[in-house]
Amino acid sequence: MSGSTTPPGAGHGDALEAPPKRRLVILARWPAPGRCKRRLAAELGDRRAARVQDRLTHHAVAASRTACAGAAAELVLAASGIGASAARRWGLALGADQVVPQGTGSLGVRLRRQVVRARREGVGQLLLIGSDLPELAAADLIEAFGVLARGAPLVLGPALDGGYWLIGLGWRGVGGGCAAASAGAPRLFAGAAGPIPWGTSAVLRQTLAAADQEALLATLVATRADLDRPGDLAHWR
Repeated sequence: MSGSTTPPGAGHGDALEAPPKRRLVILARWPAPGRCKRRLAAELGDRRAARVQDRLTHHAVAASRTACAGAAAELVLAASGIGASAARRWGLALGADQVVPQGTGSLGVRLRRQVVRARREGVGQLLLIGSDLPELAAADLIEAFGVLARGAPLVLGPALDGGYWLIGLGWRGVGGGCAAASAGAPRLFAGAAGPIPWGTSAVLRQTLAAADQEALLATLVATRADLDRPGDLAHWR
């Protein structure tokens, strides 16, 4: 009688591949009066704008926690506008699994920093969102993870203002995927023919052009509204 426990006909090549490590990162700013939502504060005042920011952040985290539970993903808060120790207390109190700094630089620089960090830590499927999404639902995030799980290298959630509310990248294996994506897909965040004009209606269009340069086929999910200006409050009930 053989001492092997390998089923008949099975070999090493038949071993199930471990599921990829999933991560959802929320980029959020500490909701302090005078230090957040400045375009909103110009009309509502600093304190009201900060309260809006606080509510939006709690909403984003709540939806994200539900999605992460359903998708077996890690929830990371990338914080700005607050010191490291206070940020950690804030993020853990909100329910994040990990709290990291956003660091300095343009939005593109800060987004790519999270991509590079995720790849260094072995993440295979990564979603990045902001904290100003009154319409965000856990189902939106689960759908985006599903797109990546089906092998798509790039998923984008268009925003009504011409930007995007979500960007996600997927890699096949720890070191796999296409070379551009494995290196952090720099043109997605820096632009293909000049800097991406963050905060304008051209962001999504230019990001798609950069994706072409990176040889990444983008899949679009639902369009959502973000909340940056007083007029955007109409989308929040």
